[in-house]
Amino acid sequence: MTRFLLILLVLASIASAISVVYARHRHRVLFDEVTRLERARDELNVEFGRLQLEQATVAEATRIDQVARVRLGMKFPETADVVVIRP
Repeated sequence: MTRFLLILLVLASIASAISVVYARHRHRVLFDEVTRLERARDELNVEFGRLQLEQATVAEATRIDQVARVRLGMKFPETADVVVIRP
């Protein structure tokens, strides 16, 4: 009976050790994936900020041009209307 109990405890210890090794390996794999995903998220956030700035710049210039043309009746001068003054 004690021999059976000893064998059972040894097998349980081996199974426990294998479980610990597997859990640590899985943890490392998942940690690497999280790190990679966080890096990708940060790169996308930087790109999103650049795109927002670009959109704001384009939208502002377009809006100013639209207001100048519609409300104020402004237009780009023709080549013949441009006068260059030199000192």
